Amino acid sequence: MAENREKTYVADVDRSIYDIRDAEHDAYRMESGLTPEIVDKLSKEKNDPVWMQQFRLQSLQIYNELRLPDWGPSLEGLDIDHIATYVRPNTKMQNDWANVPQDIKDTFERLGIPQAERKSLAGVGAQYDSELVYHNVRDEVAAEGVVYTDMESALKGEYADMVRKYFMKLVTPRDHKFAALHGAVWSGGSFVYVPKGVHLSIPLQSYFRLNAKGAGQFEHTLIIVEDGADLHFIEGCSAPKYNVANLHAGAVELFVGKNAHLRYSTIENWSKNMYNLNTKRSVCDEGGSIEWVSGSFGSHVGYLYPMSILSGRKSTCTFTGITFAGQGQNLDTGCKVVLAAPDTSAAIETKSISKGGGVSTFRSSVVATEKAENSAASVSCQSLMLDADSRSDTIPAMDIRCKNVDVGHEATIGRISDDTVFYLMSRGISEEEARTMVVNGFADPVSKELPLEYAVEMNNLIKLEMEGAIG
Repeated sequence: MAENREKTYVADVDRSIYDIRDAEHDAYRMESGLTPEIVDKLSKEKNDPVWMQQFRLQSLQIYNELRLPDWGPSLEGLDIDHIATYVRPNTKMQNDWANVPQDIKDTFERLGIPQAERKSLAGVGAQYDSELVYHNVRDEVAAEGVVYTDMESALKGEYADMVRKYFMKLVTPRDHKFAALHGAVWSGGSFVYVPKGVHLSIPLQSYFRLNAKGAGQFEHTLIIVEDGADLHFIEGCSAPKYNVANLHAGAVELFVGKNAHLRYSTIENWSKNMYNLNTKRSVCDEGGSIEWVSGSFGSHVGYLYPMSILSGRKSTCTFTGITFAGQGQNLDTGCKVVLAAPDTSAAIETKSISKGGGVSTFRSSVVATEKAENSAASVSCQSLMLDADSRSDTIPAMDIRCKNVDVGHEATIGRISDDTVFYLMSRGISEEEARTMVVNGFADPVSKELPLEYAVEMNNLIKLEMEGAIG
């Protein structure tokens, strides 16, 4: 009987293509741990300008001063002394896919990156471990003055002054211990600049793959969308499973100008030995808008709370997210919005699914400052537990410092209805298929907001998880 089961029918879900491990052929791997000597060596390895060398060492000092969070999932299994903070792949960055080494190329081919680029993307960046290995932008996009490049090139090229002006000004080293860690050892990532009035009709995409065992990935994404401009940026991440801890502590900083619009879509599909401690933040000027579309499916432990600061009058934020916590996962996710100007508005809609003893926690924070006259925010959180062993919690926080604001929160936690499953089975559908259909329907509000290839990926991941859940 067992041999007839599908390959995904296992206690720990088979994540198919994502868990394929490539042989490690690193050109250079930093020794594990975090010391001033290691940070200094990393800075010299990357040929940083003097100000960045100093910034890294200052961030390390702050890291050593700050304490680990004591309010979320346990980080007991994460030991920075056993994490390599920098792993350089065996290639320089290429702008021609044909020149990427075959082993790395095979990885991204499996993940569908070249196909996506050819079909629907204005530009693509692909990072492998600590560095970008491929980057390309369509000529017609570059002709409009749009800059899309790797962070290292931006740091040292003609946009160096702009990088220095914005780098870690939204996400500062003092925000928390892992923001400080990021400031000390960041490597790779994307720099995007969209000039005034430019509307990109097709998206840009970055994909981050961590292949190295016992390593960390600390990419930095910096996006500046000037007044009246429009951009859709897509980010994907994955890693194979190992029997030791891996760490992801990236940072995302998004600057949205007056009457500008930015849509930021991401699927984080890390393996279940990953600690995902990513920090994402945006700020919107007058009339600007930020849209977050977020899916979190992987990692052993996750702390993930994208933050939006609505600093200009009539600026807006929407957040649509889904989290799937399976066996051995404790995912603490949510978002924060600061209404810091009159007539601002925010709409937050999240879905969480837990099964196999997985723990899903949603945290939201809405802050209405003294300047938030006539502003509004709504928070909706729906949780679905697929068995009696799983857990789902909702922890909303509202800090209202202004009288004329409208802030609301609603939350529901439930299970799959046996009557619904029975009805579907009476129509000739198997129990497994019936439950998967219900879960996909539950996740549909998020799925329909994702780009097509990511919506398909999300639905496939749910199917894999569900097949592993039915016994």
